[in-house]
Amino acid sequence: QVQLVESGGGLVQPGGSLRLSCATSGTVFSIDPMGWYRQGPGKERELVADVTRGGSTSYADSVKGRFTISRDNAENTVYLQMNSLKPEDTAIYYCYAAVRLSRDSRVYHYWGQGTQVTVSS
Repeated sequence: QVQLVESGGGLVQPGGSLRLSCATSGTVFSIDPMGWYRQGPGKERELVADVTRGGSTSYADSVKGRFTISRDNAENTVYLQMNSLKPEDTAIYYCYAAVRLSRDSRVYHYWGQGTQVTVSS
């Protein structure tokens, strides 16, 4: 069974940094893309960043220049380096992965349990 487990969240001051990790367990054929969503208080869940198996990345305008997404294909792990954090970055961050369990299978979307990021002075 495929599971995604996030880690690295916490409480930081404005301007600080955090690095989130998401490890995928279970047998998969491919994961493309992998990424991060977030949901702040009273807000809808939004895409923060994602990365394809080939390394192509995309970012929400609000985090461009501050966040960097990367992945380790061998370990099926995705990372999010967050720098220059702002209070508006406060949210629960959810890892996601679009997974094929076998060749030619449909794509299944998996979500992590979420990790809290709080930016406050």
